[in-house]
Amino acid sequence: MVLNRKKRMMASKKRNLITFANPDSIISEQYRTIRTNIYFLNGDKKNKTLLVTSPGKLEGKSTTAANLAISMAQQQEKVLLIDGNLRNPNIHSIFKASNAFGLTDVLTETTSFEEAVFPSSIEKLDILTSGKTPSNPVELLASQNMQQLLQKVKSLYDIILIDSTSILEVTDTKIIANICDGVVLVVKQNKTNIESAVETKKVLEYARAQIVGVILNNKK
Repeated sequence: MVLNRKKRMMASKKRNLITFANPDSIISEQYRTIRTNIYFLNGDKKNKTLLVTSPGKLEGKSTTAANLAISMAQQQEKVLLIDGNLRNPNIHSIFKASNAFGLTDVLTETTSFEEAVFPSSIEKLDILTSGKTPSNPVELLASQNMQQLLQKVKSLYDIILIDSTSILEVTDTKIIANICDGVVLVVKQNKTNIESAVETKKVLEYARAQIVGVILNNKK
């Protein structure tokens, strides 16, 4: 029974982290193309903190953020992946990691960043999970501690990717978008409608966020 459970966990991890499990696949190559395009779009702007979000739920933003982080790390970039979804976090599940403490604990100063962050099984990729579910996610993300954390990690990593809640769901994502250098928007084929995409663009513009790219996810 234990072996079967481990096999299921490994199979799930391989499906989600295709850039790690099968780096020579067509999908992995597409992530490398996305990574390269982001670098070209950045140019000399040095957009070090990128928010990965989507208009609605189940559009693949967390899986995209994870694979993009791996692809960047494989290019010898020092990468930090932060789970900024404090309501329904998913990064710890994708990487099969503990979420006993993480971002919320750092922001409430109950745990230091050094204690909360951990190296993944991919070289040069560190992960900061969401941590304990807070009662005040908006206040935490809008806090001075959040801005100070991002300033700190900018000096430690080449690039920081932040997974978040869907942009049209709650206020949380608008707050993070405003303090990040850029936003990568994930839309899903046959799921994201035009109205949601247009509304998302308006919301991000209102939050004074810069969209650096849009990823069309056609994974079923």
